[in-house]
Amino acid sequence: MNIQAYTIEELNTLAKDIREKILETVSKNGGHLSSTMGATDLIVAMHKVFDVEKDPFIFDVSHQAYAHKLLTGRWDDFDTLRQFKGMCGYTKPSESKYDYYVAGHSSTSISLAVGAAKAIALKGEDRIPVAFIGDGSMSAGMVYEAMNELGDRKYPVVIILNDNEMSIAKPIGAISKLLSQTMAGSFYQKFKGKVEKVLEHFPEGTTYMAKRFEESFKLITPGILFEELGIEYIGPVDGHDIESLIETMEVAKNMGKPVIIHAQTTKGKGYELAEGTKEHWHGVSAFDLKTGEAPKKSGAKAATAIFSETLVQLADEDEKVVGVTAAMPSGTGMSAVMEKYPERFWDVAIAEQHAVTSMGPLAKEGFKPFCTIYSTFLQRGYDQVIHDIALMDLGVVFAMDRAGIVGEDGETHQGVFDISYLRAIPNMTLFAPYNETTMKLAMSFAKEYEHPCAFRYPRGAFLAKDRKSPVFELGKSVLLQEGEEILFIGYGNGVGRAEQTALLMDEKVAILDLRFVKPLDEKMLLTLSRTYKKWFVFSDSAKQGGVGSAILECLSEHKIQDVSLTSFEYDDAFITHGNTKLVEESLGLLPEQLAKRIV
Repeated sequence: MNIQAYTIEELNTLAKDIREKILETVSKNGGHLSSTMGATDLIVAMHKVFDVEKDPFIFDVSHQAYAHKLLTGRWDDFDTLRQFKGMCGYTKPSESKYDYYVAGHSSTSISLAVGAAKAIALKGEDRIPVAFIGDGSMSAGMVYEAMNELGDRKYPVVIILNDNEMSIAKPIGAISKLLSQTMAGSFYQKFKGKVEKVLEHFPEGTTYMAKRFEESFKLITPGILFEELGIEYIGPVDGHDIESLIETMEVAKNMGKPVIIHAQTTKGKGYELAEGTKEHWHGVSAFDLKTGEAPKKSGAKAATAIFSETLVQLADEDEKVVGVTAAMPSGTGMSAVMEKYPERFWDVAIAEQHAVTSMGPLAKEGFKPFCTIYSTFLQRGYDQVIHDIALMDLGVVFAMDRAGIVGEDGETHQGVFDISYLRAIPNMTLFAPYNETTMKLAMSFAKEYEHPCAFRYPRGAFLAKDRKSPVFELGKSVLLQEGEEILFIGYGNGVGRAEQTALLMDEKVAILDLRFVKPLDEKMLLTLSRTYKKWFVFSDSAKQGGVGSAILECLSEHKIQDVSLTSFEYDDAFITHGNTKLVEESLGLLPEQLAKRIV
C-alpha cells in the first residue's frame, strides 16, 4: 500500500481502520494486542516517511508489527494471523519481502540495523535502516552493545523508540514537551550543526564554555544517555500525533547520522478496555469485543499454575528459597510468589543473561534460587548457565516453562532445544515431571539438590492424568507398567503421550517414566533391554542431542546391539506456528498416528 500521497486526514483515517482490523482479527484468533495497537500511528508515519521498498524496516520482537503487515499487501490474508499455514504473528521474510528479518526474541533490532548499515555503506547505496524498538526491549544489554558501536561509527540509522511504559520523561512535564518540540524541529538541528562547525574555529576556552552549556541543556532532557553514547536524541514526542511524527521522522531521516526518536504511546490505543499498562492485554486468546472477556476454559490445571502454587508453598516453608524471572512474571507463574515475597523474588526485565548470572552468588551464599524462564528464552543465557553456574557447580534450579510445541507463536518460541543444549554441560542434572504429583515431587527434589539442575514442563496442562508416585531420586526412573515385547520410554510430557498411544495398541506395552535424562538410569535400561527389544521414545524435544540420543549412547557404551530404538522426538527443522494439535498432526505425532507407525 503506497501511502506517500496521503494527506494527514487520510493517514489518521487509515490508522483507525488498521486498529479496527487488528481488533477484529485478534479477538477471533488471539495474538498480541495492546502493544501493536499502541504502535499503529508510529508505523503509519514510518511508512509515510521512509521507503519500505528499499529501506530495511527492522522490528524488535515484531509482535508490534501488525500495522506493518497490513500496509504491505497482507490486508486480505490478515484473518489467517497465527493460524496453521496462515500468517505468522511476527515478521518473516519468507512471508513477505517487506519483512527484513525474523524477530521473535527481543533486543536484536539495533544490532541488526548496525549490520544493515555496514552492508549499505560497503555497497555504496542510498538506503537507511529504521529500527523499531519497544521500551521493554531497552532493558537488555545487547541494545547498549549495539548503540555503543553505532555511536562510535556514526552510521546513518534511525531508531524509533516506542515508549509505552517508561517513566523517563514523566517528571519533566511541560518543560519536556516544550524541549521535545524544539529538538524535533529542523531549525534546532540545523542550528546545532552550524554551531558545532563554528566552534571548531573558536579559541579552546570558548569551545569549552559552549560545550558545558550544551551538556547542561541535555541534563534537563531524557536523552542524555543516548547523547553520551554518540546518538542524536529527539523527544519525547507524541506517538499518536501522526503529523508531528512525520515532521520528526523527516528531520531524523535527513540528519545523516544515528538518531533516536523517543515516542510516547498508549498501549491498547483505540480499544478502551485495553488502554494503559494492563499486562493481560499484551498477548491474548480469542475474546469478546464488547466485554473484553475470553471464553471460560474448563479442564486440567495448567503446568504453570501447578508450578506457581508449589513455589509459593516452598517459599512459605523455607526463607532460603528465592527466584528470578526475565519480564515474564505472569507467564511463568511467578506473580503470586513475587507479590507475597517481593524481597526474595525478582523480575529483572528482558535480561536473561543477568537473570542467570545474578542467581549464582545467591546459591553461593546459601540460598536456593529458582531461575524461571521459558525454554526458548533460556537460550539467551546459555553462556551464563555454563560459565557462571555450572562451572562453579552452584545449586541454581532452572525451571523451564513452555517446553515443547507452544502453538501460535511458532518457530521463535517453540521450546524444543533445551535438552540438547543443556545435556552437554558438566555438573548439570536434567529431569522432568509428567503430571501434577510429579511436578511437586520434582520441585521438592530440586529444592534439596545442591548442584545445577533443570526441569521442563509444557504450556497448558500435562497430557497424563494425576496418580500417586514415588519421590524423585537422582538418576532413578520408574516403570509404570509392564508389557510383552514393546517398551515405551516417556520423558516429561512424553509420558502422557506414551500412555495415550499405548491405549490404542492391540498388545500391552511396557511404559517407563524416564524422569532423568542426565544422569540416565542405566541399571534400569540394561535390565529392560533383556526383556524388551523394541523401544520407542516419547519426548517433546529435538531429536538431535535429545532423549533418544542419550539412550542410544548408553546402549552403545554397554555394547547392546539387539535393541531397536525409534525416537518420536522432533526432526531437524524449525517447527511452524498454529494450533498445537494441527502442528502435531502435521508432524505425525498424534497418538493415533504414532500407534499406526509402531504397528
